[in-house]
Order: sequence, then structure tokens, then C-alpha cells
Amino acid sequence: MDQPDRHPTRRCFLKWSLLVGSSLSALPADLLAEISGPVPAAGATRDAGAASGGGQPSTSRILRVGCPSHNCGGRCLLKLHIENGRIVRIEADDRPTDTVEAPQLRACIRGRAYRKRQYHPDRLLHPLKRVGRRGEGRFEQVSWDEALDKVASELLRVKKTYGNSAIFLPYGTGSYSQTNGRQVAQRLLNLFGGSLGHYNNYSWAAMARATETVYGTTVTGNQRQDWLNAKLILMWGWNPSEIRDGTNTEFFLRKAREQGARVVCIDPRMTPSAVALSDEWVPIRPGTDAAMMTAMAHVMVTAGLHDAAFVAGHCVGFDQSQMPADAQGAETYKDYLLGTRDKVPKTTAWADRITGVPSATIERLAREYATRKPGVLYQGYGMQRRAYGEQVVRAGCVLAALTGNVGIPGGWAGGLALQAPSGGPLWNVFPAGENAVKASIPTFLWTEAVVRGRQLGPEHGVRGAARLDNDIKLVYAVASNAVVNQHANINRTVKLLQDERLVEFLVVQDNFLTPTARFADLVLPACTQLETWGVEDGWKYGDEVLLMPKAVEPAGETKSDYEICADIAALLGLRETFTEGRAEREWVEAALSALRPAYPGLPALREFAAGNAGVYAVPVTKPVVAFADFRREPGRFPLPTPSGKIEIFSAALHALGKSDEIPAVPKYIQEWESPFGPEARRFPLQVIGHHSLARVHSTMSGVDWLEEAFPQRAFVNPTDAAARSIANGDAVRVFNDRGELTIRCRVTRRIMPGVVAIPQGAWWTPNEKNVDTGGSVNVLTSERWTPLAFGNAQHTVMAEMSKT
Repeated sequence: MDQPDRHPTRRCFLKWSLLVGSSLSALPADLLAEISGPVPAAGATRDAGAASGGGQPSTSRILRVGCPSHNCGGRCLLKLHIENGRIVRIEADDRPTDTVEAPQLRACIRGRAYRKRQYHPDRLLHPLKRVGRRGEGRFEQVSWDEALDKVASELLRVKKTYGNSAIFLPYGTGSYSQTNGRQVAQRLLNLFGGSLGHYNNYSWAAMARATETVYGTTVTGNQRQDWLNAKLILMWGWNPSEIRDGTNTEFFLRKAREQGARVVCIDPRMTPSAVALSDEWVPIRPGTDAAMMTAMAHVMVTAGLHDAAFVAGHCVGFDQSQMPADAQGAETYKDYLLGTRDKVPKTTAWADRITGVPSATIERLAREYATRKPGVLYQGYGMQRRAYGEQVVRAGCVLAALTGNVGIPGGWAGGLALQAPSGGPLWNVFPAGENAVKASIPTFLWTEAVVRGRQLGPEHGVRGAARLDNDIKLVYAVASNAVVNQHANINRTVKLLQDERLVEFLVVQDNFLTPTARFADLVLPACTQLETWGVEDGWKYGDEVLLMPKAVEPAGETKSDYEICADIAALLGLRETFTEGRAEREWVEAALSALRPAYPGLPALREFAAGNAGVYAVPVTKPVVAFADFRREPGRFPLPTPSGKIEIFSAALHALGKSDEIPAVPKYIQEWESPFGPEARRFPLQVIGHHSLARVHSTMSGVDWLEEAFPQRAFVNPTDAAARSIANGDAVRVFNDRGELTIRCRVTRRIMPGVVAIPQGAWWTPNEKNVDTGGSVNVLTSERWTPLAFGNAQHTVMAEMSKT
């Protein structure tokens, strides 16, 4: 059984608050005090902006700041209570207005628990040098002078020996506050002569690439206020209650339901979003979403429910009358649906056998989406982080087109759905400069560039070069735990890092000694975003800018990422060029200037800080609808596709000649690890690594409040548990040929049979037998990538579970 809760009431209230989207102020006072911190005595607190003291201690003050940005999917406002230079309490956005046009940016439990991370006893406080073998975690404290000299000398050595293309700054999303984060290191390396570049990301590589094949752009989403015009919302693999996906997305969904929208959640898990935000949960077998979408399209077409006029005037490739000139006679989407070529009609019965969703449910939802208009089909990111992840994205976009839900209020074009009209928030505006190394690799293939970089070419996604001219020899990881913990197949990765003939020098710059940092030759302690100046705008959606004034002094010897890079730049003779004579605060002022064209009326820094509002919002009174002009006049406002129309059939994909993996029309393709494949005889369970409120990816791991409320567990259906004599709370092994972990299980009907869900981001903690005891799902995942986008497919995993 699970260990008994030490504070079951608190855990219950925490989960209740999050599931219903409630303010924590609804909790009993004693519980609220324990979660948020002590309430200052009456009359002891005064509002005081950064201008009245910045990070300097004062008797008692309140400071409103943007929540430290760790790529959680939101950008929220925190109200910090600071006493004698220490944060003692954190509350959420308390602005008196909370409207659909400009809603409050209310923080989730992770933001409200942030002081437990800020003052965590395991914070890195001093530079560290490795003294044992890589991965042993044995370090000694060194001075900043010694540490910085070592980084500079290694950069110079690798540049002289191999060239700049042997230097690599990996993907990292641990900070987006302009002056903290990998962007400042990118500026440094660009001034140093460049480094091997990378493109796309771990989050939505397949989704971005696939969306472009249909619409020619990733700006396919309406502003969220428009959801209130929808009559049906299909939350397909989408779980904003845990991933946020834009601050206050849950708020807009609740408002849409209040306006009469019906919400259906299609997901292998009964997620918190399914519980709190939907009217119906439809469990589906992971990796089969494209099959269900295809069967829904079959119902619409055979029943005459699709919007034939819209398809005829705005799409290409639906049938032979719409085929591009250079693809006459090729298989159309209608051919695929009807089984004209493969003799397999894509009926609901066909999809039932694949997806586990009953035929009647598929047909009902198909008819509802085709007739209850306008409707939103919102695609989550997890289902495209799978083998052939491009197909489900394209299939969803095509369903939106078939139903005519593109370019209308209350509709949704699907795909990545960046916010119209211009793509939404800018995220990073810190000027990184130009990279003189023109070659770049897909983000997910960095380990391939370590072991066989010189063999990689365009067939591996390399851009800007016919072949790489180097293997990666130096890795500078800033705000990144993606080198070890978040990358696939951890056991393979650590073997590469342990071989010092491959990566010759690894420097990690972070707040904690992460699993990645344990393999570093040198560890540089970075301060948190609350200990320096920064600024941020929204995450994918939103029309706000949040100021991040320095709230408290840096802990120990920590420095901002900007200051560390400035110090390295000085040793390389680049300090003046790097800093342009600016400190962090001055760069924030420059960032506000860069943001101002997108946020008219954004105040200057002095005014912004003195007001202590923490946020500047542009109210959305008339939400923009993506492709409205194209819908109205497709000839005058063509899409940026080769045809100028929605490409149900892609001539560009057809020309690749890889129809088995990259078909010209969206198809369901059985995954390379599947319950229908021979691997299922040994490893019959599908494993997915979902997001959890306990962490932001791997950030905030170790925060006791969050781990108590959301303990790391493997979620398994009672049918699968009973077949293995497993009871709720048992310690179990989950394993395959790539690795093994031990974890306690949660037996629940809130997950599809045949599926095990292990929240991603838990820190890899191997024992003496190399069995992970931390519950890190990436000991099980594969480094194999998707065929078109070269994106990660880490959710395609087959494994077995047994009682320990």
C-alpha cells in the first residue's frame, strides 16, 4: 500500500483547489498559512515597487513579479511578501479586475510553492570542479577565478583544435527571463565565432513541421477569447490543468462551458483537465489518435456531413478533381478513407480494433463535430511526441478543414496554433547575434552528433551544410537538464558522457546539481530569476508583459547567467562587445523597447517598476480569428503553401518518395513499438510520460510540498495490476531492454488498460545495479526520431511491469 499521508487533509485540499481551478484563498486559514507562508501582521506590510529598494532588504514589503519562467506553459504573476530581504509568503495575481478581455494571471501550485525551491538546502552556492569519474558526483569547491579561467581555456582549446563547430550549446528551457537562460550564452558563443546550431525543440517538433505542410504556417490559432463562441471543444490529448498551455487557459475553457460549449476530452488518462473541464472522457490507446481521426473523417464523407463547398474552394488533394498537376493519379485523401488503393475502408469498426474506442462513440463524435458548429479540435503535444507524430497533427488539421471550422469565430484550424495574427508572445528578445557556424542539427539528435557528427547530413536533418565537419567536443549546458535527465534513453546517454574521448569538456550552469550536472567537469552556480532583473511575455498565448524585478540578493556566490557569461567574455577579450556597457537592469530596459511594438503603450522601466503592478496587459476586446481573410477571399488572401490553399495532399511530401513513413495525405501508421507488434510479447504495456503538477519538466524536483501533494507514482489500470498480482501502493519494476526503474504504483481506473503512465521529469537516481530509483521514465524511452521533423518520439515505449 502507499505510505500513509502525513497530511492527508492538506493534500486533499491542494488537489481539490487545482482540479476545480479554485483560488487557494478558499482553503482554511491554517492550511493556507502552511502552503503560502505566514500572513504578515496587520499594518506591517506596505506595497513597495522595485524602485523603492530593488533587491535591498527592508522591514517588510510586497513585490509583484512575473513567476520564474521554467517553460511550464504559462506566465503568471506572483505577489511576494518580503521581510528582511527574505521571501516569506507567495500569493497570486490580486488585481481587482478579472475579465475575459484581460484576465488575472493566477499562478498554479508550483508558482505558489516557489519559495521552497528558492530556499532549498540543495541550491548550488559555489563553483565546483569534478574530482572523480564523470557521473560519480564527486566535486570540490573552487574559486570563480579558477572556474572561469577553465571555461575560457577550454573554449579556446577546442576552437583551436577542432573549430567552433565542435562547440555545442544544448536545448534548455530552465529560464526565459532575458538575463537568465541559454540565450545569453548563445550571444557569448556567437561573438566567440559561433557554435553548432540546433533547431526545433523537444516540445512540438513534429507538430510545427506538420502544421506547415497543411497551412504553410504555424500561426493557426485564434485568440483564446474566441473559444467562448465555440459550441463544441474536443480536447484531444490536451491537458491544460497540468501543462497550462497559456496562462489561464482553464479560465477560458470554463467560460466557454458557461456559454454552452460541450467539452470532450480524448486521452489515455482521465486527467485533471478531463475531471474539471470536460463533459465526457473518451479513453484511447496511445499512438492511435490518427486512426480515430481518420475514421471520423470516413463517417463525415460517407454520410455527406463534410463541408463540401469549403473543401472545394479552399483545399487541395481531397479527391482527384483537386490534385496538383505533378501528382495526377496519386492517392487522394478520399481514396485513403474509402480504401480505394489498399482495400481497407477506414470505418469506425477498423478504428475500434486499433484505438480501443467503441465504433458507436467514434461515429457519434464524428457527427457531433461535423454538425455542432462552430467547433474547436485542440491537439495536445504529447500525442505528436511519438513515432510518426506528424501524422496525427496533419489528420487533426484535415478534420478541421473537412468540417469547415477554419477561419470562423468559434472554430479552430488545428495544428500548433500559435496565436493570430502574428504568432503571439515573443518569448526571447535578448539579442543573441548571428552564429557564424551555419550548420545546425535537429535538437533531438545531439547525441548522434557526439558519436558520429561527421557522418550526419541532410538525411539526418542537418541544415546549412552537406555534412557536419566535426563531432561535438565541448558542451556548455545553461539552464538545461536535457543533456541527461530529459533526453531519451538515459543509459545510452550517460555511457557517451562517461567516454571522455567523445565529449572532452562539459560545463553546466544551473541552480542545482541536476543529473546532468553530476556528469559535468565544471559546475557554475547560477542565481534564480528572483535574484536578478528580468522580463517576460506570455507563453504561446496571452497579451501581457510581466516585469521580473530583483526581489532578493543572490544566494552564496551565485551569479546571473548574464554576469557569468560577461565574466567569460572578459577573459576572451569580448566583454565590452558582449555587455555593450549594460548590466541586467539596462538589458531589461532594452528588452522592453524590443517588446513595445507588439505591446503598444508598454511603459518605460522606471514607470513600470514604480507602479509595482508587475504586469502590463493589452485587453482583447475583439479576438482575432486565424485565416478569416483566407476564408472570405481565398484568391486574394492565399495561404503560404505552394498551392495557396489548405493542403490535404502535400505535393512536397509526395515528392520525397517516402510514402511508407511520410505519406502525402495523413494516415495512421502502426508505431515501431506497438501493442500490435512482436515486441508486445515481451513488453506488453505502453508507457507514457505525462506532465505533472509536482514539477516543470525536471525543474522543482525535490520541493517537498509538491512531492507530498503529487508523489511520483506509476499509474496502472486494475486489469493490468491484477494480472501481475500488484496491489495499490506496491513497489514495482518497470523495464524493457533499454533500462529499468523502481517506483510505487497507483492502481486506478483513470487510465486506459494496457497503459502505464509515469510522470516525466523525475530525477534519474541509479543504484549500484544501475536501476533507477527516482522514477525517471527516460530510462525506458528510445532515442529514435520522427521521420519528417526529426523530433523526439519519447512517448513510443513498450515495457513490462512486475512486483519487486
